[in-house]
Amino acid sequence: VQLQASGGGLVQAGGSLKLSCTATARTFSNDLTGWFRQPPGKEREFVAAISRTHGIPSYADSVKGRFTISRDSAKNTVYLQMLSLEPEDTAVYFCAARRGRLVRSSWYDLHQYHYWGQGTLVTVSS
Repeated sequence: VQLQASGGGLVQAGGSLKLSCTATARTFSNDLTGWFRQPPGKEREFVAAISRTHGIPSYADSVKGRFTISRDSAKNTVYLQMLSLEPEDTAVYFCAARRGRLVRSSWYDLHQYHYWGQGTLVTVSS
């Protein structure tokens, strides 16, 4: 397993969760790591991404100001801190990594990622 996502669970609206994506050292050395989510009955969508070389993370409009992506190189881990959770945030959350650099405007494209974790379920109750 090259990517392991964890930290999901059940939380009330307005609550918070912090997801972790732990990678093997080789996978973590990839330039780009992203979080995607798949709500029930819907397609997988972009949430956030962070680059090892580009200084500014990218976020979907729906999570800006509420979610924060960060990386800890010492732990080979990328985090997704989620605040002010809403029922609409309910989904299976996946982390993904890409070999090589990618223009920032394409970070949202799930087809550009080469490695995927198994997903962790986040359920937000109203």
